Amino acid sequence: MNTMTLDAWCKPEGADHSTPLGKMTFRISEQDHLKMEDAEEKLANSDEKETMIPADMTSMEMEMPENCEALSDCSLRVYLRAEDQRGFFHLVGHRAEDHALVYTNSVMVEQLG
Repeated sequence: MNTMTLDAWCKPEGADHSTPLGKMTFRISEQDHLKMEDAEEKLANSDEKETMIPADMTSMEMEMPENCEALSDCSLRVYLRAEDQRGFFHLVGHRAEDHALVYTNSVMVEQLG
């Protein structure tokens, strides 16, 4: 498993801009890592721009920023960076209390161990 600590952002419905939430820590399971590598390869061989992988929230061991409670859902968004076609991912979900979009900064898939 890989533990990630990334900046998290929130964008409530109807908001023009996202606001910083602070640091979010979570674990990426080996299974989710392999799914992201497969997704990266499939994207490289297709016309699709991105894919969403439902995350196993039971294995993520998430630590949310102080001002954000639990997420109601969680996915790993995998996409290829346009300039070099390298795979990146970030965590995307919705805050349980108000269904606001919550997401993290992106990380290269190959940085996972």
